[in-house]
Amino acid sequence: MRPTLVIPSYWEGDAHDSPATASYDHTTSLNAPTYELDRCLASLEQVRGISRIIVLVVCPLSVTAAVTQRVERICEVHPSLKVTLVTNDEATRIMDRVSQLAPHASGEGVSLRGYGAIRNMGLAVASILGHDAVVFLDDDEVALGPDFMEKALFGLNQETRQRLPIIAKSGFFYDREGSPLADTTKAGITHRWWTKRIEFNRWMKRALAGTRISRSNHVCGGCLALSARASMRAAFDPFITRGEDLDYLFNLRLLGYEMWFDNQWSVRHLPPRSTERSGRFLQDVHRWYYERAKLAFAARLKEYNQVTPASLMPYPGPWLTGQLDERVRKTALVRAVFTHEHREYWAVWRRGRADAERYARENAHRYLQFQSFWPSIMNGLWADAELAAMLERRT
Repeated sequence: MRPTLVIPSYWEGDAHDSPATASYDHTTSLNAPTYELDRCLASLEQVRGISRIIVLVVCPLSVTAAVTQRVERICEVHPSLKVTLVTNDEATRIMDRVSQLAPHASGEGVSLRGYGAIRNMGLAVASILGHDAVVFLDDDEVALGPDFMEKALFGLNQETRQRLPIIAKSGFFYDREGSPLADTTKAGITHRWWTKRIEFNRWMKRALAGTRISRSNHVCGGCLALSARASMRAAFDPFITRGEDLDYLFNLRLLGYEMWFDNQWSVRHLPPRSTERSGRFLQDVHRWYYERAKLAFAARLKEYNQVTPASLMPYPGPWLTGQLDERVRKTALVRAVFTHEHREYWAVWRRGRADAERYARENAHRYLQFQSFWPSIMNGLWADAELAAMLERRT
């Protein structure tokens, strides 16, 4: 295999641009005293077998030049690493080519805006440069040893004892305290109906205690390896508001494939602290209503396999059932009363749920429509000489 490592890196603009960047879990300020990307790259200097690192530079168009300059300086500090930058300038050229390959595909399926489209940009760039395996790492994570890539590629493109192909696999992350499990100390009324921790931990404990490679109900987007057989056939969903990594597991199952879990491959996750949570909650509300509607729509089409809540127990199955409505309603109400973001959660309770249901109804079909174009897009981009030359100039 000829693998590459893909790192999405999210950056802020000025105050005028901040609303556009607020949709991401974290963004890096140009004026920050330290940079998550710098720490991430430093951890990769010890890793064997990295032929190329692709950094997707996500930022508002208005600050592309300033952010690009800052990222270039960060990369210069790590001369042992071969880093290819993809900024808004390169992304525009690639998007134009995608439009030529799939003129009838709607929306921005490959871009540097939106979690799913950004992941697709990483797959597209890997294809252009002729890499047949993609390993995703987030910029707020660090590699834990020199064998990071060896562990990432272990088992990939091989088969299980049941002759099932391993074309996509996920590892897991340790938090700041060194735990692979979700924190269950947040058990107050504001978290009572909106926590996946107990369900997730039940699944994770079983997966960590089992065989090294097992069928997965979990995806860590910052510790994810895809062979070309997966990346060339299945796209990430550009229409989902967040959770595009777990959603990719559903997409694979719709196409008859599986995501696998490797309990010996991990990273350390060191995200910046966040106090504002209402925006993320609203994104999650949209995410789960959309996910439920999308899978229900796919179930009516004979060319796709069904992905049911029962097949996703104990996690994340319950979030795809009728329980979701009560969880959203109760959580929005109690957080409107008991958190400092009163107005924001009250708005979710009053109209956010209806907006999310409307978005789900109107967009449930769009991923499968985009997915129908994905193989031809990726085949058309594979080893594209003109685009490859453009990207090599940013290496």
